[in-house]
Amino acid sequence: MDTKPQLEIYADDVKCSHGATIGRIDDEQLFYLRSRGITQQAAQQMILYAFAAELTEAIDDEALRQQILARIGQRLPGGNL
Repeated sequence: MDTKPQLEIYADDVKCSHGATIGRIDDEQLFYLRSRGITQQAAQQMILYAFAAELTEAIDDEALRQQILARIGQRLPGGNL
């Protein structure tokens, strides 16, 4: 999964679209976590959470950011890791 939409618009007459790509979890990331005794399922869940959490890094309000991270954890499978 690879999606991080960001638009910077400097004109009033603009047309744009949104795109996203999906893909497999990186085998090297899985291998790294698995080599440290983490189960396949837990490793996949950790990678998904980290990906989603990265999208919150631009949020300056720390309380809001923590609320969003908590919601992400609730919605992802195994989010209580």
